[in-house]
Amino acid sequence: MRFTVFFLAITIASFSTAAIGQTFKFVALGDMPYSPPKDFQRFQTLITEINRLKPSFSIFIGDTKSGSSLCSDEHNQTTKSYFSSFKAPLIYSPGDNEWTDCHRPLAGAYDPLERLEALRSVFFSTNHSLGKNTIRLQRQADVSTGHSKYVENSYWIKNNFLFVSIHIPGSNNNNEGTESATKEYQDRNQANLAWIDKAFDLATQRNLNGIIFAFQADMFYKPSQLTSSDSGYRDTLESFISMSEIFNKPVLLIHGDSHQLKIDQPLYRKNQKKVLENVLRLQVMGADQVQAVEVQVNPAQEQLFIFRPIILKENN
Repeated sequence: MRFTVFFLAITIASFSTAAIGQTFKFVALGDMPYSPPKDFQRFQTLITEINRLKPSFSIFIGDTKSGSSLCSDEHNQTTKSYFSSFKAPLIYSPGDNEWTDCHRPLAGAYDPLERLEALRSVFFSTNHSLGKNTIRLQRQADVSTGHSKYVENSYWIKNNFLFVSIHIPGSNNNNEGTESATKEYQDRNQANLAWIDKAFDLATQRNLNGIIFAFQADMFYKPSQLTSSDSGYRDTLESFISMSEIFNKPVLLIHGDSHQLKIDQPLYRKNQKKVLENVLRLQVMGADQVQAVEVQVNPAQEQLFIFRPIILKENN
């Protein structure tokens, strides 16, 4: 038995011209499957339902496994097989459980940087999305000088909206204190900041209607993530705040990591006194909740985004 719930409509005042004003839908999901083998069946059930809904594409915002399961090559291949069963394009942004946390004994005591390179090799070997039907992605590695390793950072445009996948995992963005982790974080952080700049510049130059960013980390669960010098997210949050304030058009931030459905306005203007009203965030379910969220985008309507949870009773 399946049921879906209309959840929330939010008002916020490179396809053919005719398509620019057309409504479209996409699906956001992540942080699954955490508990094999039972969650594999639940995940497949969810994929089947997503295929039935026929979204324009789906976005998987990282954590293809729990932090205490093996970070094996076999798991990566199993995950890729599931991703290939999505009929529409599937865009994937890596999470921390796939690589930053792989040093944990229960995860196999791997070298996290080796696991990161394995992810890039398996999931990002071409400039096309995953899924049975693919779309071409503009990758940072292909269009940005000096950032050739960041094949996972990409963008695509749908009906005058810019979609941006950016590699920001949990576990403090891999800013964990070891020399190798710190170096990896610093290099990727600079690439990410350049990618955010590129996104806002592109959206401004092309007069796009809005920007949707997809990443894994919950950067909003405590205020110190914006203020602490030890935060692996401070630079990113400062960039989102300053750029979104200047852009002054809709910005949607989609992430996972905390495994609970949440839709709110998470950022404040630089003076920290007023909510940055053009920025929304969608935090998707995950872990025990093997569910997803359908997002309807209405370019020509006052109600720009409509969020509808995809709740499968058999997955409860």
